[in-house]
Amino acid sequence: MQTSLKLKLSTFMFLQYFIWGCWYVSMGTYLANTLKFEGAQIGLAYGAFAIGAMISPFLVGLIADRYFASEKLLAVLGILGGVMLCVLPQCKTFAAFYPALILYCALYVPTLALGNSLSLSHLANPKTDFPRVKMLSAVGWIGGLVAVNTVNGAESPIQFYLAGGASIAFGLFSLTLPHTPPKKTGANVSLGEILGLDALALLKKPAFAIFILCMFLICIPLYFYFVNLGIYLSELKWENMLVKTSLAQVSDVFFFLLLPLCLRRLGYKVTIFLGIACWVARYFVLSGSVGAGAAQTALIFSAILLHGCCYDFLFIAGQLYVDDEANERIRGAAQGFIAFILWGVGAFVGTLLAGKVLAVHKLAAPAGGMNYDWQAIWRTPAWGAAAVLVIFLIFFRNPPKQEPKEVIAGRAEENFETP
Repeated sequence: MQTSLKLKLSTFMFLQYFIWGCWYVSMGTYLANTLKFEGAQIGLAYGAFAIGAMISPFLVGLIADRYFASEKLLAVLGILGGVMLCVLPQCKTFAAFYPALILYCALYVPTLALGNSLSLSHLANPKTDFPRVKMLSAVGWIGGLVAVNTVNGAESPIQFYLAGGASIAFGLFSLTLPHTPPKKTGANVSLGEILGLDALALLKKPAFAIFILCMFLICIPLYFYFVNLGIYLSELKWENMLVKTSLAQVSDVFFFLLLPLCLRRLGYKVTIFLGIACWVARYFVLSGSVGAGAAQTALIFSAILLHGCCYDFLFIAGQLYVDDEANERIRGAAQGFIAFILWGVGAFVGTLLAGKVLAVHKLAAPAGGMNYDWQAIWRTPAWGAAAVLVIFLIFFRNPPKQEPKEVIAGRAEENFETP
């Protein structure tokens, strides 16, 4: 049964990230070169994903945890999201495109937390099995990039039609997932629980509070990569850009396999520290690639290949840490909360700042075929990520190792019998 479950969840992850990969990287190029949006508008467009993530916990809390089984809600969100993706190409102005994109993101982002929560609920050994299942998300992202590149869709609205068709398929496939009924049905459920606010109780733990603070702070420099990389490579005239950037997800596959071993041997603190350190290295390497001559291509590829450690050792390890800290009743709320931080508030601030920094560093006159001061642009998130690394290293503490349940039970019985 677990083998069949893992196959279904792997396929689910593939489709979920195929959708995302079809449009997220190439959208910046489409908006800049086809629709001629300004840098600040491009940053706001990427921030639509963050707004969707901020809506997500309330949608999940009010609907998924209270009334509907997770797999059914995933189906509805996937199909409606597919329809909205097909509407986006009809929007040619920022005033039309931006609200339509926000609506789509509000439909898509909840599927991330719901999918993680559903997977963690049904997998027998989440710490080992979840990274292996999640590995197919990297393959799905690669598939989306390759599909868009194959049809030369980086500057074309076809990327949204591809994503829309995949989203409808994703919604239909979600109905095959194991039944996951809402956990918060019943008369004695508070409004706070419905909205997922019970997960905020985890912030009473100092280590968890520091973890959340660092996740928020690292998201600010993190989104410079997603907002600006496509534009940077377009100015460098890279051919088959989307296929080349998909090497990031090839490294994802390797680090997904490595993650369980690292968590077992190194623990959460060292693993997440390595993830943040790779973001620091990635941005300094990108900054060094500007005007680097013959070494430029090698430096950019190095930055791309760091993605597996950047993403898996930070985000996936972080999701597993949250799952360890939460009990079963608040697991869904806790995953919604971390999604709110990673893809919501942090992403909104990060994408907004990335767009503004891009606009500020636009050159008055193009130099060497470049319209922006890319060295200054990449150094900004490099120093920001370095500051987060120092905060995390000093203040975060690994959670105490939990004793086996039978040992805890025996100790409790002893204490009960002692006068």
